[in-house]
Amino acid sequence: MTTNQAQSTGATVLNTDQMLLDGVLEPYKENCRYLKTARVERDAPEDGSLAAHCTFEIPESCYIADTGHFNSVEFNICYNQMAYYLIAKAVEASLIEPFNSWSMKDYWERQLPNILIADFRSTFRSPVRSASFSGTLQFVRVTQRSGDRPMVLIDTTCRYTDTTGGRAEGAVKLVITNPPSRP
Repeated sequence: MTTNQAQSTGATVLNTDQMLLDGVLEPYKENCRYLKTARVERDAPEDGSLAAHCTFEIPESCYIADTGHFNSVEFNICYNQMAYYLIAKAVEASLIEPFNSWSMKDYWERQLPNILIADFRSTFRSPVRSASFSGTLQFVRVTQRSGDRPMVLIDTTCRYTDTTGGRAEGAVKLVITNPPSRP
């Protein structure tokens, strides 16, 4: 893990952790591992802002003949890969609440069965070339609920771009069910 600490702002930048990325992508079939790099940035610790700036390559669609552009299925797969990585890095590096109290074991046990998309909205402004493009995922708000059905709610925004002006964006609400309870 490489960390660059910005002295004047309190911001933290974490470059791609290849071992963590490989672990996050392990459940995906080899031809669906689109996420290549992920740089995580946290603004001042007190504001809870967290973002991942990522690069992707889709040499061949996993389900359809080549259209030459990024589509809604790939939008969702890439979003999931960014979200899984950002949550895993938040846990590993204790970046924001409530993930700073989770262990990596807690994360791995919940990655597939408990991280769910509750609301998904996407807009395609202009075609994004699927061969090589960038994506950004930002946690807008993270809320932990307790009670009979504890959960973590994460409001996010995301954006995809390429070097030719392609652009797609979205807003997604994640729900993590069965979060670990800590005394």
